Amino acid sequence: MTEALHELDVRRMLCPMPVIKTQNKVRTLSTGDCLRVVCTDPGALNDIPAWCRINGHEVLETGEAGNEVFVVLRVGEDNGALL
Repeated sequence: MTEALHELDVRRMLCPMPVIKTQNKVRTLSTGDCLRVVCTDPGALNDIPAWCRINGHEVLETGEAGNEVFVVLRVGEDNGALL
C-alpha cells in the first residue's frame, strides 16, 4: 500500500470550518494517506490536532509560515468519524 500526500486549502476560513473541511476531506482518503491542511486561522493549530486525537488520526507535523499555519496528518483506520 502506497501512502498518498494530499493538500487541503482552508485559508481565510474561521473556526469551525477548517476542522469541518478537514473531516470532509479525510472521509475521501484511505487509511495511511497523509493530508497537509493549510490555514490562516491560528486556532487550527490546536483544533485540528484535537480532532485528530479524538478520531484516531496521527499528527505528523504542525507549523507556521508567514501568516499561514499548517497541520500534516496521517489518516487512521476510522476515517469516517464525526466531529
